[in-house]
Amino acid sequence: MQQLEKEFHIKCVKGDVGRYVILVGDPGRCESVAANLDGARHVAYNREFNIYTGSLEGVPVSVCSTGIGGPSTAIAVEELHHIGADTFIRCGTCGGIDVNVKSGDIVIATGAIRYEHTSMEYAPIEFPAVADFDVIAALREAAKEAGKTTHVGVAQCKDSFYGQHSPETMPVADELLSRWEAWKKLGVKASEMESAALYVIAAARGCRAGACFHVIWNQEREKAGLDQNMSEDTDAAVKIAVEAMRKIVIADKG
Repeated sequence: MQQLEKEFHIKCVKGDVGRYVILVGDPGRCESVAANLDGARHVAYNREFNIYTGSLEGVPVSVCSTGIGGPSTAIAVEELHHIGADTFIRCGTCGGIDVNVKSGDIVIATGAIRYEHTSMEYAPIEFPAVADFDVIAALREAAKEAGKTTHVGVAQCKDSFYGQHSPETMPVADELLSRWEAWKKLGVKASEMESAALYVIAAARGCRAGACFHVIWNQEREKAGLDQNMSEDTDAAVKIAVEAMRKIVIADKG
């Protein structure tokens, strides 16, 4: 591909973003993340990629939306890395799998099941999608300080939202349902759509990455007749991601 003045999709150049980037799915969530940074300014908005840059502890930190799923996440991470980013925290939403994971809780993903295809174009399926230890430690400490009920473990990452929520309607229903039962028996905490691609790409490009999720709903609790209230308030997850990034910045400066 020929050299372009700006990155093709995110429309940014070196200096527009910091080496530290918080990734969200929804472009509309970027402003709320940016509000937690010092002196944040809007940088670019193209397609699903909305970008702000501010600072934490005097160091540039950016927020970038990725849209939904691995392919657009891969584009964002690749292009951000081209212009200097090397540390990523995904702050998103998920659905619970483990019945102990309730709406409104936080899940921190130490690793991800690669039940998607984007990561296959980076590494053989035998290669695990795992987070950076220091990023996970920072997220866990920030969640503890925030007083949020937090679950740390493996997330399932898939390409089809409705493959999870309406598996019985799919031609491959038997496979989807069988796999889901396996995830439950393996103690998988939650299901979402971006972390596997993020973790494998980070490994391929020599970057650090981690992820925390706000739990919206848990279909397994619903099936079991357990009480739950649907929760879409991501403010706590945003603050945890920002404070975790602050801890990483401080550690790197030290």
